[in-house]
Amino acid sequence: MASRKADRPAYRCTECGWSTAKWLGRCPECHAWGTVEEVGGAPAVRTAAVTRVASPAVPIAQVDGLSVSARGTGVPELDRVLGGGLVPGAVVLLAGEPGVGKSTLLLDVAAKAASAERPTLYVTGEESAGQVRMRADRIGALHDHLYLAAETDLGSVLGQLDAVKPALLVLDSVQTVASAEIDGAPGGMAQVREVAGALIRASKERGMSTILVGHVTKDGAIAGPRLLEHLVDVVLHFEGDRHARLRMVRGVKNRYGATDEVGCFELHDEGITGLADPSGLFLTRRDEPVPGTCLTVTLEGRRPLVAEVQSLTVASQIPSPRRTTSGLETSRVSMMLAVLEQRGRISALGKNDIYTATVGGVRLSEPAADLAVALALASAASDTPLPKNLVAIGEVGLAGEVRRVTGVQRRLAEASRLGFTHALVPSDPGRTPAGMRVLEVGDIGEALRVLPARASGRGADDSGRQEARR
Repeated sequence: MASRKADRPAYRCTECGWSTAKWLGRCPECHAWGTVEEVGGAPAVRTAAVTRVASPAVPIAQVDGLSVSARGTGVPELDRVLGGGLVPGAVVLLAGEPGVGKSTLLLDVAAKAASAERPTLYVTGEESAGQVRMRADRIGALHDHLYLAAETDLGSVLGQLDAVKPALLVLDSVQTVASAEIDGAPGGMAQVREVAGALIRASKERGMSTILVGHVTKDGAIAGPRLLEHLVDVVLHFEGDRHARLRMVRGVKNRYGATDEVGCFELHDEGITGLADPSGLFLTRRDEPVPGTCLTVTLEGRRPLVAEVQSLTVASQIPSPRRTTSGLETSRVSMMLAVLEQRGRISALGKNDIYTATVGGVRLSEPAADLAVALALASAASDTPLPKNLVAIGEVGLAGEVRRVTGVQRRLAEASRLGFTHALVPSDPGRTPAGMRVLEVGDIGEALRVLPARASGRGADDSGRQEARR
């Protein structure tokens, strides 16, 4: 009977590593379909014997908390996302699309964090040492205590740790390193689990901070088993359009700080630099206002950023007009078009090709940008520019009401700091900055009154517009 029970097949999810004694079409742990595969006989049930305790439990108040205090990396924008810096023994996973600048950023971090007392080890598994040296020359990331090794074997990486004894390890990337003791190709579930587990144990034992670079799939998710994200302490996503200069680091998981922070960087030929005030990348400076543009203030984590929304409407030459967006959610733009037609009495929008975009590569996904999108569309449809130095903040509902959003005071303070003098906000915004004229609007009809009166508007129903103003 015992042998028959041991011969039962076992099944394991290739995505997250969850195992079961019977096959399932969908993994109940990570909810992925078709990832549960047979891996052999079911594991025998074992009971761990009681062993002698090496380090007895102590009251939590007696645990030394200073030993795990964060230390700055020398890159303030990255420290902002990490919660102050790298904690000794912490393991950070940084993921991003190919060519977004992960290696450039981490090489700069490794050089700035290196010192005589705290050497840094940079292990590359995708490039040769000569290629990394060329990048270091270009971005000025040379330091006497920054050590470089090109390794793809886990045993060799652990040997480098014994030789260098670094305070910071950067591994680029975790999917390229494999263990000779484990079957499977590099990047597979078993290899990634073994490599990550060995490096996590080494980090905790040595008090060494570790940054692992991870690949992403075409959908933007971290490649490999989801188990990797559960094992590490911090998960960061490095985002950015390859054709724009802006790069952003977002925290997805952080055991030592908040996950609502974002770090902004600018990628250029000489390397990558942090942007303490990135709002200038998202604005277009003009002497005179242009139809179809409206400014808003978005919150990226706790940081307010002034961004510009642009819209263009032209007569369609095809039966089904185009709807093209860049940096905005298509569903939110479609909702604003419907609200403008039904609640704002702008009837000709459905017959035009409509293009909406943001400036500088910023992505606006929060509902607080609804009012700016609606005003930009109305301005483009009537070919009348909005007043100069105006920002619009607010969520627009399907009934046309302008709803309150979080952080209005912080948004207005940032707009005032950059020289904006007028703002459209929902009702009851709280304390407003001195010298800024703040107009509270309750619905889209009140918001449309900021558009100057015009004898004829392209694509707009003027009689309906005048009625809305009244």
